[in-house]
Order: sequence, then structure tokens, then C-alpha cells
Amino acid sequence: MTRKKKELPLLEKVTITDVAAEGKAVAKVNDLVIFVPYVVPGDVVDLQVKRKKNHYAEAVAVKLHEKSPMRVEPFCEHYGVCGGCKWQCLAYADQIRYKQKQVYDNLTRIGKIELPEISPIIGSEKTMYYRNKLEFTFSNKRWLTEEEVKQDVKYEQMNAVGFHIPGAFDKVLAIEKCWLQDDISNQIRNAIRDYAYEHQYAFFNLRTQEGMLRNMMVRTSSTGELMVLLQCKIVNDEELEKMKELLQFVADKFPQITSLLYVVNNKCNDTIGDLDVCVFKGKDHIFEEMEGLRFKVGPKSFYQTNSGQAYNLYKVARDFAGLTGNELVYDLYTGTGTIANFVSRQAKKVIGIEYVPEAIEDAKVNSELNGIKNTLFYAGDMKDILTEDFIRTHGRPDVIITDPPRAGMHGDVIQVILAAEPERIVYVSCNPATQARDLQLLDVKYKVKAVQPVDMFPHTHHVENVVLLEKKIH
Repeated sequence: MTRKKKELPLLEKVTITDVAAEGKAVAKVNDLVIFVPYVVPGDVVDLQVKRKKNHYAEAVAVKLHEKSPMRVEPFCEHYGVCGGCKWQCLAYADQIRYKQKQVYDNLTRIGKIELPEISPIIGSEKTMYYRNKLEFTFSNKRWLTEEEVKQDVKYEQMNAVGFHIPGAFDKVLAIEKCWLQDDISNQIRNAIRDYAYEHQYAFFNLRTQEGMLRNMMVRTSSTGELMVLLQCKIVNDEELEKMKELLQFVADKFPQITSLLYVVNNKCNDTIGDLDVCVFKGKDHIFEEMEGLRFKVGPKSFYQTNSGQAYNLYKVARDFAGLTGNELVYDLYTGTGTIANFVSRQAKKVIGIEYVPEAIEDAKVNSELNGIKNTLFYAGDMKDILTEDFIRTHGRPDVIITDPPRAGMHGDVIQVILAAEPERIVYVSCNPATQARDLQLLDVKYKVKAVQPVDMFPHTHHVENVVLLEKKIH
């Protein structure tokens, strides 16, 4: 006999009071903290509890009684379903205000260190079409919205190209128009979709690992160049020929594409790091430009996805570094060497370290491309490369710039930084929570002198934060 599932309560006329992590908002009912998506502080709503624990609950808003003055009308037809851009219903001025608060709360509550006044966040000039890269997934399992299910909509075409639905790895929401990237991205995706429908191309099934069309990436750049990469499963010559017919259609219809690429991927995952990328038309890369510097961006390259804000972020990092031309700079987690090359003209020498070997090759190419001769790059795990021996060999850094992944820096790396005793540390982070943890560890020798948040991702809860640390005088 199965136990009857306990019915969870409907809470009426609850006022949303604050924002929380992961783009959710928060309310409190009788000391129970409730996390709710797609609402904003000041909304008065009925909440259907979906999950309840001892100290918190998760709920969805089922009725809106009063709209918050901060609430705005979402502009995307896919809002609330695709899982991205959760803050579209929150006015942009309020988004950046809450991001500023997020940085402050993390640094004070987690870091528990002495802080200067945090500079006002640098907002993004573009809040739509600001991304330079998007990836879309092909699937033969189209996600049906609650409305479509209720209306018993029957689709003859259950193939879809779009974004994965959160919590449903094999389902894809069919995207008609995405506002994140230049509209050429929508035109290309929809044209490929329509051609594939008309010519009966098989869309991928993630469960059975069957089907030809898997994934599509579009990169745009500030130089006007355009890259499209199609990822397919190909098991015979006939399918390869069919794939090339599709690519020829794309090349003819969109002559502005400067780099049209494809990858044959017969593995069980969509990663292409270990696969050969084939050029169908044009070059195998595009260029980004910043202050006259050109950066080569390939299909596997990491580059900040908001080009305009990347420039603002790097300017802050360079200003915080306080370079005079005489400094040895270590750039940790250098990626494709963007920051290293960006600050090189103001430094004596810059040494970049990065885990991904292909990224380091790009970094070297970018130095060569721009005639930069005072950079050195090394590939490998940070904690294995950045050792006391490495510092003895290459010299004690005057400045360390570090831009680690979301998990922050490994404890061993922090210990080597402390032992190296640079005059200044510039810590760039996409996760103020792990940054705060690391700052606490660095606090034994370093004092936070300046904090500058930068909004890279409008309509999401994510924020980049740059912190300047200077050596304490003992």
C-alpha cells in the first residue's frame, strides 16, 4: 500500500520581501522562509508550496493580487518557461541595485572582513542583444508548456531547436525569438530548423542517442564577423552528404557568415574539446577587438559573452593593478590571455597560467597577433604550476590578477599567493560568495582597498565583482 502524498498548502496574499540566490525572490510566513521564482519584492501573491523542508519551502505564485512598483512586463514570449532571464519582470535599475546588495551581503556575511565603501555597480549599456555567443540544442522531444498541455494541443512536429528545460535533460523548448543575441542568431536558427523540417532531418534523441542534428552555436563579434558551428551525429557517407547540403543552404542564405564550421560528434555528450572542427566555408575563427587589440576567438575559445561589459571589466582590473611599466604581473586563470594581453602595454612582463592547453595556444597567438613580446603562458592545473619553485624561477610578482572559475581558488593556490607576497592582488570573480571565502583567507596579509561590481548579464542574478587587495603594513 503506497502512502498518500501529503498535500502542501496554498498560502494566500503573501508579500514578497526580498531577492535570493539563483534568481528567486523570498517571502516569510510564520518564520518559514519561502523561495519563489518569477516574482519581485512588493508583489502580493498566492503561493502554492511545492516543496517543504524544516526551515524553508519552495513555492510558485499562482495568483497576483498586487503588482510591485518594481514590476515590469517581460518582453520575451518564452519568459517563465525557458528558465533563463529570470529577472525580466524586475526593472533594470532595481536589478543592478539588488546585484550591488548581493555583492555587499556576500563580502560582509561570508568574508567578515573590513571593507571600504563599495563603488556603484557598472550597469550594462545594452540590456538586450548583449551576448556574443549562444548555443541551441536540437531534440525530437519538444517541451509542451502547461497551457499547451491543458489545451490538449497536438503538434504534428515534435522536433524542436532551442534551450533545455531546467530539470528535463532530454526536453527542449522550441525558441522562436531570443533577445539575448543579435537577431541574426534567430534568423539563422529558424532557417536551419525550417530547412530540417522540410527535408526531414532527424533531430537528436538524448535518451537513445539517435538522430543527426545535435547542437548549434552562433558567435557574433564587435568586428562584425559571424561564426556558426553545427554539431551532428554522422554514421555513414549518405548522412555526411546530407549534412553538407544543409551547410550549403546556410552558406547561400547567409553570406555574412565568415566562419561556417561543423563537428561530427558520435559521443554520448555535446562537448567538442576533444573533437576536430571542420571548416565548411571561411575561416576557423573570428576576431574581437578592444582598444586596438585583436583577439582571435575559435569555436573552442572562452571569451566573455558580453563584449561591451568585458571591456569595462578589464579596464577596472587594469586600473586596480596600478601599473607603471616596471611590474612583473602574474595573470592566474588567464583563459585565452585576454586580461594578460590587455594589461601588457603597462607592465614590464606578464605571465599567464591556465588549465586548458588550447586556451593557452590562443593566448600565445593573441600576443603574436598584436606584436606583444612581454608575455609568457603556461598550461596546467593552477595548484600544480603555481608553486614556490615556479616563483623562484620566474620572479616574485609585483601584482597578481586572478580570475578563477565559480568555485574560486584552491587553498594551495591561496597559500602560494600569500608566500609570494605581491604588493597588490586584483581578484576578478563571477561568484561573490566564493570570492568572499577566499578574501577571508587572504585577510591575514592583505587589506581590501576597493570593490567594483560589474553587471555582465542583465535579467539574471549573476554579477562580476573586482576587488583590489593591498599588502598590510605590519
